[in-house]
Amino acid sequence: MFYAVTAFYVLVCFLLLTVVLLQRGKGGDIAAAFGGGGSQTAFGARAGASLLTRATTILAALFMLGSLALGIMWRKGEGSVVSGVGGGTPPPVQAPETPGQ
Repeated sequence: MFYAVTAFYVLVCFLLLTVVLLQRGKGGDIAAAFGGGGSQTAFGARAGASLLTRATTILAALFMLGSLALGIMWRKGEGSVVSGVGGGTPPPVQAPETPGQ
């Protein structure tokens, strides 16, 4: 089960990376600098943006849910992440030295 979730998570990561890189910046291309901002749309004015935006939203939600699922599945035993650090007892406190004594 763990390996299936991990493989699905890696696939979602690659798809999210691809969808984010396919998106066009908001007026960041060279044509926008010279007044031709809307001339190079492949899917129309809003159809491509809404499709990529919806895909990004869905893949981002799957990314977060996958990371949460893997974190829960990876956890071993009871307790918190830092439960074994420090041995459970604090170090003894030494009194400060006073000068002149």
